[in-house]
Amino acid sequence: MHTDYPKMYRIRQRFDRSAIADIPKAVRDEFTRGDFARKVRPGERVAVAVGSRGINRLAMIVAAMVECLRSIGLQPFIVPSMGSHGGATAAGQEEVLKHLGISEATVNAPVVSNMEVISLGRIENGADVFVSRNIAEADHVVVINRVKPHTAFRSDVESGLCKMLTVGCGKHLGALNMHKFGLGASIKPAARVMLDRLPVLCGLAIVENSLDVAHTFRIARPEEFIDVDRELLELAKRLLPRIPVEQLDVLIVNEMGKNISGGGIDPNVIGFWRREGGPRTPDYRTLILLDITEQSQGNAVGIGMADLTTRRVMDKLDLKATYTNALTTGIWAAVRLPIALESERAALDAALAHVTDVSRVRMARILNSLMLEHLWVTREVVEELRADKSIEVDETPIPIVFDADGRLLPFDMPASEEHGK
Repeated sequence: MHTDYPKMYRIRQRFDRSAIADIPKAVRDEFTRGDFARKVRPGERVAVAVGSRGINRLAMIVAAMVECLRSIGLQPFIVPSMGSHGGATAAGQEEVLKHLGISEATVNAPVVSNMEVISLGRIENGADVFVSRNIAEADHVVVINRVKPHTAFRSDVESGLCKMLTVGCGKHLGALNMHKFGLGASIKPAARVMLDRLPVLCGLAIVENSLDVAHTFRIARPEEFIDVDRELLELAKRLLPRIPVEQLDVLIVNEMGKNISGGGIDPNVIGFWRREGGPRTPDYRTLILLDITEQSQGNAVGIGMADLTTRRVMDKLDLKATYTNALTTGIWAAVRLPIALESERAALDAALAHVTDVSRVRMARILNSLMLEHLWVTREVVEELRADKSIEVDETPIPIVFDADGRLLPFDMPASEEHGK
């Protein structure tokens, strides 16, 4: 057991803080721009597809869209559109939305959840295209999703409106088929089928800035889904927060979760090689995971990218939900289990035991793979970052301290700088 742990220093990355100030107004302005009133008849039912991503102020965004739809005489209802998440059960998916703040009480529209799907046919590569029966039987469909780099593949269209349609709205069976035939190859042709055969009214695409705050809203008509996804993906890539160094001996991740990233821990941040193999870029040699978010409800997809964790974390796993998600995506490495030690102190000791000179260890601690404005690094990393004018360094050393149970105590955040909230 170590007794002389290296001191750490808080650094702050200066990110683009451009953000939407008035979310309901921005949603209304975009919706008005679409001129949808002439395309609908009063009293028609509209399914609003909402997924499992932890989009900032998601309930406010959904409520604003519901208000817009009611303003033109439609009767909106919410359909959980998250593939196999929530354990691939209707109750589980409704519960996921509740954890994200989405309920009839918060958005003024009922949540209608079941796992029934219908087939819309096949695309050229052989993949069946399925869609929720609730969505197929609605008079209109509205899709809400964040556009960002995906955690499992690379293409000109990744996470966004098209993926929400083809994977999220397809429920478990639809998600399984899209993954089976490859998301990169299937999303666009499957989206074209769905946009052609479903009464899609519009989509609301969201891009968040590096602080996890709404940066851009874009209403897309059905014929614009692919182009809007493609255009906004480039913006999302520029805004994606990252750890500002390429080499670390140890990376401590406070938490992972499906509300943070579809991959639990975003491989765009910690390196795709941890799940897919390939070049070790960036190379964070030992990754220690300290917790799983409550919103994940035990779905620990992504835990396979950690090297070390604790028994406390393992006790939080819902293996059924985790395995259902992995069996749907076919990404087995995402759920391989790390070494689980008795405490966080034991995990850190194990990592440091493989560092030649602990006094010069290159180590960082992050809140999660999404919240990267503030992080904590050792002196060796600080020295590398001094020349970077986009980074502020707090020269006050912070000791590594554990409680009586061996849990690593949190480092203080500036009280006036709550992350993106």
